[in-house]
Amino acid sequence: MSTARAHLEVLPPSVRLCVGLGLAALALFPFVGTDFYIQTVARMMILAIFAMSLDLLQGVTGLVSLGHAAYFGLAGYALAFVSPEAAPVSLWWSLPLAVGASALVALVIGFFVVRTQGIYFIMVTMAFSQMVFYLFFDNKVLGGSDGIYINFKPDAIWFDLEHKATFYYFTFACLLGSYVFLRRLLFSPFGRALNGIRINEHRMRSMGYATFGYKLSAFTLAGGMAGLAGYLWGAQTGFINPELMGFHMSAHVIMMVILGGMGNFAGAAMGAFTFEYLLHVFKDLPNAGDIALGKHWQLWMGLFIVAIVILAPRGMTGLLARWSPRQGGQDE
Repeated sequence: MSTARAHLEVLPPSVRLCVGLGLAALALFPFVGTDFYIQTVARMMILAIFAMSLDLLQGVTGLVSLGHAAYFGLAGYALAFVSPEAAPVSLWWSLPLAVGASALVALVIGFFVVRTQGIYFIMVTMAFSQMVFYLFFDNKVLGGSDGIYINFKPDAIWFDLEHKATFYYFTFACLLGSYVFLRRLLFSPFGRALNGIRINEHRMRSMGYATFGYKLSAFTLAGGMAGLAGYLWGAQTGFINPELMGFHMSAHVIMMVILGGMGNFAGAAMGAFTFEYLLHVFKDLPNAGDIALGKHWQLWMGLFIVAIVILAPRGMTGLLARWSPRQGGQDE
């Protein structure tokens, strides 16, 4: 099986059909969903952007980061810091500022971490993330452990983000734009170089590629895209706290990518939607006698992830690919 097919970079018909149906369902959902479910699905789309940003590192470049949530939370804090208490801040300059702040921090951190490889890269990313976490957690000037409130959604001038359906469609546009951008990037010379680094970095170096620069660029871009998701999260929830930068958030997004399937971005988005849906299902499980099943949702989620890894190593997109005649039911 070719490398592209193994990582589902060329999406089989069954996966393309699911992606098309999913986008159509998202576009029509506000016409049938209540306000609560509109907000819930919007949150899932935000997490899908977050998961796709990590997939650029983990699935395409082969860099497993345990600190990706730091850039997600930083953008939310950037929005909170620039938002006045009594009026909304402009979307058109606060969004680039927040995304740029996350990308800048990712650039600085990446300058040090991409020099490492394997388990050392994983541990250093987690170490930097924990440093950022405790910087905000222990600093009352930055909000401390209580976090910071954002009283108004950003002002977009031409449309009102305070309206739930409008915010939903703005998030949908960001999700669609992010997906199209990343898919185009995947087949660009830059994306092909990142793919080559994942497969064999030493060979790429011997061919004259400056792999450090490519990995640093991917790390910075992934941090900026995580910042986009963090900005949207802060705008929707109106609240930012250090937990958004913590290890648990980074672990959750890794599980989303693994659950959906790495290296094609559609899988990362599917994984985010599935993870969030199952999270609500497992938390709402009824009691079985004296046992509160919903209280132990982490156990059920862990068992589900283990089952997916064993039965479908390439995640949900790999499972869907079994239905495609071109894939011939392979799931390596």
